[in-house]
Amino acid sequence: MLHRLLEASNPEEMSHEVVSLTELGVVADRIRQLGIRTHALRMGRNRFRIPDPVKVLRLIEFIRASRPDVVQTWLYHADLLGGLAAKLAGGARIFWGIHNNTLDTDLIRRTTRWTAAMCARLSRSIPDAIVTVSLAARDLHVAAGYDPLKFVFIPNGFDVSLFRPDPGSRREVREELGLAHNATAIGLMARVDPQKDHLNFVRAAALLARREPDVRFLLCGEGATPDNHELVGAITRHGLVERVLLLGFRSDMPHILNGLDICTLSSASEAFPVAIGEAMACGIPCVVTDVGDCAYLVGDTGRVVPPRDPEALAEAWDALVRLDPEGRRRLGLAARERIAAHFSLPRTADAYAALYRRALGGMTPASV
Repeated sequence: MLHRLLEASNPEEMSHEVVSLTELGVVADRIRQLGIRTHALRMGRNRFRIPDPVKVLRLIEFIRASRPDVVQTWLYHADLLGGLAAKLAGGARIFWGIHNNTLDTDLIRRTTRWTAAMCARLSRSIPDAIVTVSLAARDLHVAAGYDPLKFVFIPNGFDVSLFRPDPGSRREVREELGLAHNATAIGLMARVDPQKDHLNFVRAAALLARREPDVRFLLCGEGATPDNHELVGAITRHGLVERVLLLGFRSDMPHILNGLDICTLSSASEAFPVAIGEAMACGIPCVVTDVGDCAYLVGDTGRVVPPRDPEALAEAWDALVRLDPEGRRRLGLAARERIAAHFSLPRTADAYAALYRRALGGMTPASV
């Protein structure tokens, strides 16, 4: 999402630099291709899980030397450390980013909960505003002690020119994966993480597989690989070895999504899921769990079920499987129209730019 926002921003209005607290990954490569400089602090923690003070000082020095008009942080640790560093460096407006919708002890690490608690205490003094991608996440964090007056809701946005229906990609993907022409493909596009609740997906898949012999299931994302013994074990126990394809991380998401008939979430927690918005833009009807802003995103173009309820998830899938292809196509086109009308990438990029202008008294930020 960060890469796409940078890509959509007006280079005549503002320039950018991106700092990673840890390492640079594949997203940094894409950002550099936009001509934007990226930096890695390679910040580690000692055995007490305390950030390296030398790296924090280096971040302060970097911000002071760069002299940005705006510092936009992205997740809890960046909100805390980046916000403190920007405050000590002085001169920049500071905007935090909330992209998470759970503080559940079973779903996130203790250090992450501690970081969020510290952010709650500092939310009245450090950020000028707190950007949240989800209304549900705003309510959760206000209840956790964040300053309610600081929140600005800017949902994730989607590039409908990149993510679009593509019959050619559909044929190629299905041929690559060995999917029969009459097979119905249901896909979960998510890294393997407790929040994504892959076990819920597997249990629902086992229920549907008994009723629908022509359904195949695709798992795509970091960790969704044959060497993930826990995931493969669950698939094996439920008798799905011949029915589930494990694709791992893929960088060609518009291509992969077009191979699906149904896209789904099985999550126990979400804020505003990027994968579902991208699938909708590709004209793929979606079934999501009722967490975060998923129901708001899908609207009446898909199905919404309770989290941690594999029976309900399987029933919702089956309802779409039993639609004829034309019925799914109409539902998918309605989903695409909803994304284009309410959640387009230019609309989201413009909202960030407008927020920065307001904070700077109507001036356009020169650097972010």
